[in-house]
Amino acid sequence: MELLRLPGRLFLDFLHYLGQLAALVSDLGYSARQGILRLKMVAHQIVAIGYGSQTVVVVTGAFTGAVFTFQTYTKFKEFGVESSVGAIVAIALCRELGPVLAGLMVAGRVGAAMAADIGTMKVTEQIDALRVMGVDPVGYLVMPRFLAMMVSMPLLIAESITFGLLASYVVTVYGYQVPPPWFMTHMVEHTNMTDLAVGMIKGFVFGIIITLVSCHQGLMAKDGAVGVGIGTTRAVVIASLALLVSNFFLSILLNYFFPMGAS
Repeated sequence: MELLRLPGRLFLDFLHYLGQLAALVSDLGYSARQGILRLKMVAHQIVAIGYGSQTVVVVTGAFTGAVFTFQTYTKFKEFGVESSVGAIVAIALCRELGPVLAGLMVAGRVGAAMAADIGTMKVTEQIDALRVMGVDPVGYLVMPRFLAMMVSMPLLIAESITFGLLASYVVTVYGYQVPPPWFMTHMVEHTNMTDLAVGMIKGFVFGIIITLVSCHQGLMAKDGAVGVGIGTTRAVVIASLALLVSNFFLSILLNYFFPMGAS
């Protein structure tokens, strides 16, 4: 009987979790209607999220582009179409590899930090103190991080794609002696703004997911330092899994509005 109850229990827990996230979104909407943006805090979070994540994103994008180029060129050379490597790598980085891998790295770095910061405030009763002083905790803690992530995430995705393409160029042109005009011509002819738009939209959605999941885990933290550690781990795991699952459905949806090859 317990085995039969397990799927239903998991489904109900999933619905309960979605309901908690929906309540957090509702609180964010209420905070936005108040018109209090706290731009100084937003700027501080942009520096912490965007500037602080650059090294991770650049290294991830560059080596992803380099290793994908290596693998692609090795197989393409068998068919005599190695000059098309630039086009394949560019499309893959813009639509899939750049957004997903950068999103996972940001989820690990920024998501953990958000959950830990807010969770620490929760278990030390600082959030209760904000409520006593008449300050909305969601508007004060979550909204600045939410706005900062909306600004930072698409830019980080663009940076990851850029350095991935640069690494691909270096490996193809200087490593495999492919003429630069061949690489650039194929890349420009087969990559357009729709491919870049897909990456930017995914980055925007991934930013929303990371912020909601991480801040929610922080707000739900309990049982002292142990609870903060558990919440931080859950934030990274849930955000990473949510990114991978949502990427599948986003790819299908965005390919309908932004099909590959469309100008």
